[in-house]
Parts: sequence; C-alpha cells; structure tokens
Amino acid sequence: MMRLATTEQIFDLPSGHEPCSLRTAIARGVRPAVGFQDPDDVVKDPHLSLCEKREILSSWASDASAVQDEPRLRWLLGTVEPVPLTEVLAALRRLDAMEARCQKRPH
Repeated sequence: MMRLATTEQIFDLPSGHEPCSLRTAIARGVRPAVGFQDPDDVVKDPHLSLCEKREILSSWASDASAVQDEPRLRWLLGTVEPVPLTEVLAALRRLDAMEARCQKRPH
C-alpha cells in the first residue's frame, strides 16, 4: 500500500496548480483516495479512522464515481484504475464488522 498524499496536502497546492477537477469532485461529495490502489488499502490504512475509511469507501461506491457505460465499475479520483463495485461494497461490509467488534469490547 502506498499513500501519495492526503486530501489536505492536495488542497495546499501552489497557486499555479489549480486542482479544478478535485474541487468539482469534492463539491459532488467525492472524497479522493490518492495513493490507494483498491478498497482493501483503505480498510488496512492505520492512519485513517473508521469514519474516514467509511467516507472514502462511500465516495468510491457512489454514482459520482461510476465509470461511464460501465455501471459495475467505480473509479474514484486519485486511484490508478477502476475497481468493481462489489469490491468496494465488500470493503464497507468489513468496516461494519470491525465497528461491531469495537462496540462489543468492554470499555
């Protein structure tokens, strides 16, 4: 797994580098996944909270990330290539299971 940049780092680009497509995507509710190659990379990232992981995966699963004429594929801004929607949904289910285990633990 390789993380190239965080969302915050992308926003801090010098003024000569206008990330118009990023702003447009974020306005549509897409959270970039720069550096992640597949949904499992998001689930395994130790630097993200469960909420952040869910935000990224939910953006990946959304219709805003659908590949034109390929409704079963999702291509999230910042990823190298599209992935099957089933992989994204499976990753979200793994997060649900992780969250359920955390809630069962005594505090």
